[in-house]
Amino acid sequence: MASTIRTALESDFEFAFDAKRQALGPYVAARWGWDDGFQRSLHLSRWRERPWSIILQSATPIGTIATWKVDGHIRIGEFYILPAFQRSGIGSAVLRHVLGQADRDNEVVRLEHLKWNPVGELYGRHGFVLESANDTHCFMARRPIAPLR
Repeated sequence: MASTIRTALESDFEFAFDAKRQALGPYVAARWGWDDGFQRSLHLSRWRERPWSIILQSATPIGTIATWKVDGHIRIGEFYILPAFQRSGIGSAVLRHVLGQADRDNEVVRLEHLKWNPVGELYGRHGFVLESANDTHCFMARRPIAPLR
């Protein structure tokens, strides 16, 4: 069954935080431990500054994504899919949707992920390449793909 995406509502805040805790939490905890108060504060800050969307499967929320334009490119963040729905093609479908629009608009797409999070493999399969890295994060970009003629 196909997933859909809708604009997040204020009432989605707790779901979005739980999706982050479930999807990203183990990778944060592996390095720093999970500090619920700190993570909630960070989540609230990002919730207020970014345009969030909710990923749905049969009208049930299963993940989140934020996309926005900044400095001449599209940025992806807050891309969390509940573990029970990971590795089922949903992340790829969401990325194809976002990247298809970026290709139509001739836009570069950038994102970042924790170095030890295997999600980087997903991004690589969709054409993202490493631009830079620091001790904790990989910074990746995907150039627009021209349509076949």
